[in-house]
Amino acid sequence: MEATAVLIDEHRAIKKMLRVAENVAARLDGGEHVPAEDLAAIVEFIAGFADKCHHAKEEGLLFPAMEKAGIPRQGGPIGVMFHEHKEGREFVRRMRSAVGRYSAGDVRAASEFAVNAGGYAALLRRHIDKEDNVLYPMADNVISESGQRDLIRAFENVEEESVGAGEHERFRQILDRLEAAYLR
Repeated sequence: MEATAVLIDEHRAIKKMLRVAENVAARLDGGEHVPAEDLAAIVEFIAGFADKCHHAKEEGLLFPAMEKAGIPRQGGPIGVMFHEHKEGREFVRRMRSAVGRYSAGDVRAASEFAVNAGGYAALLRRHIDKEDNVLYPMADNVISESGQRDLIRAFENVEEESVGAGEHERFRQILDRLEAAYLR
């Protein structure tokens, strides 16, 4: 099994949350009230699962393994991925700020959340497509079988040590709850 299979599985969950975020953004744009705790849960999932868990595995483990195998960061796909992760974090920062103001009754914050959720979703869809179809196959071609096994073990360590025991499941529960509320 390739380590990238773990990341592709995580992409499936992230893409579901992108659909939730887009649906919520459309509702907000239509003037519908969305509970602030749902907006906060979207941000929590993105910041915790997509960034702290998933992107940490890429930035801290996969990308360095690819660089070690000869794929350059500067001027190559790895550099692009780092840049897009940074762009995504800025969208999330703005979403988090909007949630705080929305919770406090600022109705204009709904529009700010919607704009940034839409921007984040568009960025991540393109980003995931590049990873799944270009970067990950490249990684699979240059990282040895033993290197793949080492990455999978290191991914598990990220889950336990950086993210926290049980957090992955808690993020899945957040996704399931929001998916039931906004995608069905």
